[in-house]
Amino acid sequence: MNLKDKNSLVTGGSRGIGKSIAMKLAELGANVAITYSRSADAAEEVVKEMKALGVKAIAIQADAVDFARADEVINEIVEEWGSLDILVNNAGITKDNLILRMDEKAWDDVINTNLKSVFNYSKAAAKPMMRARGGSIINISSVVGISGNAGQSNYAASKAGIVGFTKSFAKELASRNIRANVVAPGYITTEMTGSLDEKLLEAIKSETPLGRPGEPEEVANSVAFLASEWSSYITGEVIRVDGGMAM
Repeated sequence: MNLKDKNSLVTGGSRGIGKSIAMKLAELGANVAITYSRSADAAEEVVKEMKALGVKAIAIQADAVDFARADEVINEIVEEWGSLDILVNNAGITKDNLILRMDEKAWDDVINTNLKSVFNYSKAAAKPMMRARGGSIINISSVVGISGNAGQSNYAASKAGIVGFTKSFAKELASRNIRANVVAPGYITTEMTGSLDEKLLEAIKSETPLGRPGEPEEVANSVAFLASEWSSYITGEVIRVDGGMAM
């Protein structure tokens, strides 16, 4: 699998699954831009690690919710490197609560960050990809968007929305050789999940046929496959990386 000289963008690429995806693309030879919202130091450290692999890398501060900023980010990458071949929409947050306790802000923040951001960057990336008559977009959803989860109605709605959006986008852009697919992780070991109660972790493991949490690198491997020519005849697909949880 070779992504040499491909230019890519990973939103929310400074930590967790996003960082693993960015590093995997760099390992395979792609130039990688990442966006981050707050932690400039963490983002620059990821850039340093990617450059050490012999590729070009940049970090761009951007709020994923900002529609106009998405255009600016894409334009900056195209001006710097000449094209955008791969987009990974990874930026996301959680604000969990039961529906009767969830306030409007918690709903709006999660929908905007997780779902609107996918629209923002996919629309902006479509322009240079259409000119180049090719590209691959990979959107990070979740098995929660497939099966639902109590206490995560906002998160589940945003992740389910990503699936519907991606299938529609894939149908609209296929004639220009632009592919769009979804990776839906299950329980993955990250900073975000590291604070979960031990009893909850054991319950999650018991619901997972493979009997263990996944690693960020295992999500990144599926993203790399969809970014590469190895998946050249795959579009509009949802690949679950969940150890069988949503089987």
